[in-house]
Amino acid sequence: MNNIKNVRIFFTAALLYSMNINAQSSINGQVKTTGSGQPVPFAVIGIKNTQLSVVCDDNGTFKFNRLPNGTYVLITKSLGYHDRTDTLNVMGDLVFDPALTPSNKQLEEIVVNATRVDNTSGMAFSNVDAETIKKQNLGQDAPYMLNQLTSVVVNSDAGNGVGYTGLRIRGTDPTRINVTINGVPVNDAESQGSFFVDMPDLVSSVNNIQVQRGVGTSNNGAGAFGASINFQTNELKEKAYANVISTAGSYNTNRNTLAAGTGLLNDKFTLDARASKISSNGYIDRASSDLSSYYVAAGYYGKKTVIKFINFSGFEKTYQAWYYVNEDSIKAGNRTYNEVGQYTDANGKIRYYNNETDNYKQDNFQLHFVHQLNARMSVNVTGHYTKGKGYYEQYKQGQSFSDYNLNDPGLFLSDSTPVTSTNLIRRRWLDNDFAGGIFNLNYTATSKLNFILGGGYNTYFGRHFGKVIWAQYASNGEIDHQYYHNTANKNDGNIYLKTNYKPIKNLNVFLDLQVRYLEYRFPGFDSNYVEQTQTQAYTFFNPKLGLSYTLNKYFNVYASAAMANKEPNRDDFVQNKPKNRPKPEQLLDIEAGLKYSRKMVTAAVNFYNMQYKDQLILNGEVNDVGSPKRVNVDKSYRRGVELEATLNINRFVSVAGNLTLSQNKIPNFVEYIDSANADYSVYTQHKNVYKNTDIALSPNIISSVVLTLKPVKNLEITFVNKYIGRQFLDNTSNTKRSIDPYNVLDLRVNYSVKTKLIPEIGLMLGVYNILNEVYETNGYTFSYYYDSANLTTSNYKAPAAPLNFLAGVNIRF
Repeated sequence: MNNIKNVRIFFTAALLYSMNINAQSSINGQVKTTGSGQPVPFAVIGIKNTQLSVVCDDNGTFKFNRLPNGTYVLITKSLGYHDRTDTLNVMGDLVFDPALTPSNKQLEEIVVNATRVDNTSGMAFSNVDAETIKKQNLGQDAPYMLNQLTSVVVNSDAGNGVGYTGLRIRGTDPTRINVTINGVPVNDAESQGSFFVDMPDLVSSVNNIQVQRGVGTSNNGAGAFGASINFQTNELKEKAYANVISTAGSYNTNRNTLAAGTGLLNDKFTLDARASKISSNGYIDRASSDLSSYYVAAGYYGKKTVIKFINFSGFEKTYQAWYYVNEDSIKAGNRTYNEVGQYTDANGKIRYYNNETDNYKQDNFQLHFVHQLNARMSVNVTGHYTKGKGYYEQYKQGQSFSDYNLNDPGLFLSDSTPVTSTNLIRRRWLDNDFAGGIFNLNYTATSKLNFILGGGYNTYFGRHFGKVIWAQYASNGEIDHQYYHNTANKNDGNIYLKTNYKPIKNLNVFLDLQVRYLEYRFPGFDSNYVEQTQTQAYTFFNPKLGLSYTLNKYFNVYASAAMANKEPNRDDFVQNKPKNRPKPEQLLDIEAGLKYSRKMVTAAVNFYNMQYKDQLILNGEVNDVGSPKRVNVDKSYRRGVELEATLNINRFVSVAGNLTLSQNKIPNFVEYIDSANADYSVYTQHKNVYKNTDIALSPNIISSVVLTLKPVKNLEITFVNKYIGRQFLDNTSNTKRSIDPYNVLDLRVNYSVKTKLIPEIGLMLGVYNILNEVYETNGYTFSYYYDSANLTTSNYKAPAAPLNFLAGVNIRF
C-alpha cells in the first residue's frame, strides 16, 4: 500500500509540476508619466535576453500574451523619458503600469536615429557602446576600435595603429564605406574616402558607434557600397565631470587627453570640452605622427527642445609612409625600410629629406536643433560646415622645368653640359570647404506604423594647387612659385522616406526609399585634350526593403533587399576624356539571417549576396592621357555567411567571437601590363584574361575571438585573437602578388580603483601581437615587361609591428 501511495504522490507532484511549467500568463498595463499620471503613447517595452517587444498604442497600453511562468526583466523606453528597468515574477496574469520620468536627454537620439537600424530593419549591424570604447582606447586611431567587429580588417601605414590607418569591411575599401558623425557626412566629396588621421582621438568624444554591413539604411553623403559607420558624440551628462587620460608605450608613443564638462546647469545648459595630443615614432622608419585635436559642445536642453553646438578640430603632421615596404626588403629582414624622402647627394651618398611630411588641419562645426512637436512627431535640423586645408611636401630630383611651368634656364655645368632638369622641393595643397544641412521628421502614426522623412543638401568647393618652395635652378620661378591650380565644386542632395509597419503580430516591415542627386564641376580634358571646366550630373534611386519576424521569445528571423548607386571619383573624371569616363556603379544587396538570444547565450547567422554591376576596379590599363585607369566590370559579387556568438559561462568567464566565410569574385577580368622594348623607344601593353578571379584585398576568411576573464572585482583580462585569410593585391588570384594569412593575439588588461578623493582610477594595458607574428596588413603591386618578354613584378606591403604595448591611466572626477 505504501508503494502505491508513493506512486500516486509522485505522479500527482509530476502533474502539478508539469502544469506549472506549461502554464502561460499575460502581462498587460499602461505606461504613464510620473507625477501627472498622463499616458505615454507609443512607448517600447522589451523583455531582456529575448526577442520579445511591444509598442504601446496611443493611450500607452500594452500586452504580452502566452508567457511561460517565470521571472522577466522588462525595459521600457520612450523618446523624452528616462529608460526604466523592472524585474517581474510572473506566476499568472499580471497587471503592470510602469511610470516613466521625463528627460530631455533622450531627445538627442533623434539626431542619429534617422541613420541607424535596429532588429526590426532586417539588416546586419554591430553596435559599440561607450564602455567598450573606453576599455580599448589607448590612443590608437578609430579603425582599431572596430577591429573586433564582424568582417572588419584594419591596416596601419606606420605599423602600430597611430597616424594613417584604415579599414575594410567585407573587403570593401574606405571610399565605399559611408561615414557620418551625428548624421553629418564625413567622406571627402571628391576622393570619397574618410581620413581618420584628420580627427585624432575622436573616439574619446564618442558615446557609441554603429557599423552597418552591406548597403544598410539611407545615409547622407557618399553612398554606402559595402558598409557604413555612424558615430554619436558625447551625450548629455547630467553631473559635472573631469577626465584625464595619459598613455605611453612602444615606439615612443604618447597620448594625453583632458576632458571636462559642467553637467546640467540650471537644469538646461551644458558645456563639454576635450583636448588631446598624440605622438609616435611609428614602427616603420621615420613614420612619425604628431597629432592634436579638441572637441567643444555647448547645449541647451528644454522640455521639448534641444539646441546643441559642436566644434571639433584636428591637426596632423605625419612623415609619409604610404609607399609601404618593398617585398624584397621584407624578405631580406629589413621590414621597417621607408624609401620616402630618399635622395642621392652630390657625393653619391644616400640621404633622406627630413620634412617629407603630410600636413593637414580640419575644423568641423555642427549646429543641431531638435524639437518634439507632440507625442507623435519630432523634428531635427542640422547645419554643418567643415574647413580643411593642408599639403604634403616632397623633395624631388631631376625634375623637368616644363612640368613646373618653369623656363629652360639656359645654364651650363662646369663641363659645358646644359642644365635640363632641377632638384626641388614642392608642396601639393588642398584647400576645401564643405557645408550643408540635413533634416529628419519622425512621425508615429499608430503603434504599428511610423515614418521618418529626411534628407540633406551639401556643397563642396575644393582648390588644388602646387608650389615650388625651393629649386636648385629656379629659372623664372618666384618665391612659392605656383605651378598648377584648379578648382572643383560638387553639390549633393538627397531625400528619403523610411517606414516601419507591423501588419501582423511579430512581423515588422521596413521600407526605405531614397532619391539622390549630385552635380560635379571639375577641371578635365575635353575630346581635343584641352583642359577646361566640365560638369557631370547624376540622379540615383536607392530603395531598401527589410522584413523581421519574431518566432518566439528567443528567435528572430529577418531578410532584406537593398540597392545602392555610386558615382565615380575625382580621378575618374579629371584623368579621362568624356567618352572614356567610367559609368556609375550599382549594387544589389540581398541578406537574410537568424538571431538567438538568451541570458547566457546570444548567437546570429547572416547570409549576404552583394551583386555589383559596373563595379570600378584598377586593371593596369592606362587612359588616353597616360594615367592609371579604373574600368567598369560588368558583373562581380561578394557572397558569404557571417556567424556571431557570445557565451557568458559564469560571472568570471565569457567568450565572444565572429567568423566570416565569403567568396569575392569577378567572373571575367582583363589585366593589362605595361611593356617596353630594350631601348624603351616603344611602349605597348600585354593583355591577360582571367575567369572567376578573386577581388583584390578581399579575404575569404575573417574571424575574431575574444576571451574575457574577471578573476576579481574591477579586474578584466581580455585576450583578442584575429585571423585574416589570404589577401590578393590585384584581381588575378596570383599568390605571388598577395598578403599571406595571419593570426594575431592581443592582450588587454583593465583595472579600476575607487577612492574617496578620486571617484575612479582606471589602469589600462594593451599588449599587441604577443606571439610576435610576422605579418603585413595592406599592400599594392605593379608589373611590367622589359624587352617585351621579361616580366618584373614589384609588391609593396605595410608591415605590422612585432610585440608592442601601450599602457595608460584614466582618472575620472
